[in-house]
Amino acid sequence: MAEIRLDNRVAIVTGAGGGLGRSHALLLASRGAKIVVNDLGGSVDGSGSDQKAADKIVDEIKAAGGQAVASYDGVDTLEGAEKIVKTAIDAFGKLDIVINNAGILRDVSFVKMTEEDWNKVLQVHLTGTMNVSKAAWPHLRNNNFGRVVNTTSAAGLYGNFGQANYSAAKLGIVGLTKTLSHEGAKYNIKANVIAPIAKSRMTETIMPPNVLEKLLPEYVSALVLILCSEELEDSAQVYAVGGGYFSRVAIVEGEGIGIPTDKISPEAIKEQWAAVNDLSKARPFSNAMEAAGQAMKFAMG
Repeated sequence: MAEIRLDNRVAIVTGAGGGLGRSHALLLASRGAKIVVNDLGGSVDGSGSDQKAADKIVDEIKAAGGQAVASYDGVDTLEGAEKIVKTAIDAFGKLDIVINNAGILRDVSFVKMTEEDWNKVLQVHLTGTMNVSKAAWPHLRNNNFGRVVNTTSAAGLYGNFGQANYSAAKLGIVGLTKTLSHEGAKYNIKANVIAPIAKSRMTETIMPPNVLEKLLPEYVSALVLILCSEELEDSAQVYAVGGGYFSRVAIVEGEGIGIPTDKISPEAIKEQWAAVNDLSKARPFSNAMEAAGQAMKFAMG
C-alpha cells in the first residue's frame, strides 16, 4: 500500500507541546506537512504558561528535516485562535488541517465543583475547539479542502465520576463536529472526532506505568494521519482509539414503539417500557432531520 503523504499541506496542532499533540505534530511533519505547533505551555489545570513547550517540538521537527513554527496563544479566546491561524498563514501562506487537541483537567465531584472549574474546562475544550475551527473555517472553505480532527473522550461519550465539566465539554465537541461536517461538505471539508486513550499528563496520575507504556500516543496518531489525508471519504464520525484498538463509535436509536396519539398516557408508555429500551435493532442517523423523521413516521401514521 502506498504511503499516506501530506506534502504541501499546512496543519495546526493545538496542545502540541507534549503527549498526543506532540505525537500528532511529529507524525504529520514526517509525512510532509508544515506544522504550527501551538501550546500555551500551561499546567494540567490551565494555569501558567511557558514558550519552551512549543519551541522544543519545533526544534524536534526541524532536526528531522521538517518545517514548523511555534504558536504560544491560548485557544480559550477567539482572539487567541485568530492569532494561531495567522501564524499559519504568515509562515506558510495557507491552512489545510486543524487538529484540536488542547485541553486541561479540573476533576472534582459535582457537589464540590465551582463555577470557575466548570467554566474554565468548557472554555478550553469546547469553546477552544470552536474558536480555532471558527478562525480556520474561511481558509478551509477558500481552499475547497479542509480536514478537522477534534478530540472527545470516553468520559464525554459515557460519563465518568468527578468529570462533569470535562464530560460535558467533550460530548459537546461531538455535536459541534457533526454540524461542521454537514456545513463543510460542499467545500470538501471533512470533520471527525477521536476518543483517544493514551499516555499523557492527564492520564499518568491515574494509570499505572506498566499500563501507560502500552498506550503510547503514537498508536493514536496513526489514525489521526488517516483523518487528515486527501483520500479520506469519511466525515462526521467518532473513532475510539488506543493501545492498538480502533473502532467507530455511534450514537444510535432503537426501533422504538408507536402509540396512537389519542391513547398516549404514562401508563401506556410504561406498559411497553421494555420495548422503548430495546436496542436490539438500533441504528445511527446521519443528521438531526433523519432522526426526527423516526418520530414523524409514527406521528403521521
